[in-house]
Amino acid sequence: MRIAFMGTPDFAARILADLAGWSRTHGHQIAAVYSQPPRQAGRGKKPQPSPVHRLADMLGIPVLTPETLKSADDQQAFAALDLEVAVVAAYGLILPKPVLDAPRLGCLNVHASLLPRWRGAAPIQRAIMAGDEKTGVCIMRMEQGLDTGPVYRRREIPIGPEMTAGELHDALAALGAAPLFEALADVQAGAVPEPQPEDGVIYAKKIDKAEGRIDWSRPAIEVDRHIRGLSPFPGAWFEYRGERIKALRSRVAAGSGAPGTVLDDTLTIACGDGAVLLTELQRAGKGAMGADALLRGFPIPRGEVLG
Repeated sequence: MRIAFMGTPDFAARILADLAGWSRTHGHQIAAVYSQPPRQAGRGKKPQPSPVHRLADMLGIPVLTPETLKSADDQQAFAALDLEVAVVAAYGLILPKPVLDAPRLGCLNVHASLLPRWRGAAPIQRAIMAGDEKTGVCIMRMEQGLDTGPVYRRREIPIGPEMTAGELHDALAALGAAPLFEALADVQAGAVPEPQPEDGVIYAKKIDKAEGRIDWSRPAIEVDRHIRGLSPFPGAWFEYRGERIKALRSRVAAGSGAPGTVLDDTLTIACGDGAVLLTELQRAGKGAMGADALLRGFPIPRGEVLG
């Protein structure tokens, strides 16, 4: 098969790496890679190619980075690739109908949730923040609706009680290759994917920056999920002495007090109901560190109230 891959972040780069190896072994060809255009990053604010773009360059696969796929020229260029199938993973651009219809066997999406739960932009973070006990990967045939297409294959994994969004991201990226390869074989064989059930539809809206601030008045279990669900990026945060500090890891702990109060010398913080122990943090301009290391250079005494 002639295949196009469409993706942008690290999650998609892991899928592309596995797909490239599988394609070589099975006699398929990745004809082109699509990724979002380079964005300004780093102190110099120089345009940086995406993780998928960098990997495709290393693999010697042609890369296209259109700002949008709405123009007739871009759609014609995509159709001219003469594809059997396109594989999409966290691409970040909407595929118009002419693009969806161009590959003879359709477009497959690698989606990081157990559809129809958590359709949309932030399924990994939302699953942790909601306290889900499991999630997974679905390989879906794309339609014009938002993650509404029928599913060829799915795999599920448990969400550990202290797992962060970063850890779950890595686990799902590693999980996604096997069901994708099975789905590609299904497509070749003419298998019919299973429609998503109408019950259980939940949307994973994009993470807004305003969600980062920790609300200590919420129950401890919700504060803990909030911290882990936004770790490592964009990071849940609080203010102390005018400085914004990210909390990257936590767990529910014993204790009570006015919300935001530091209860001991190890950064157990009172919440609206119960308390959380902060175990990994990050000050502005510094790397992540354990709570003990942070406290040695930046004391936060018992009795202080975090903002």
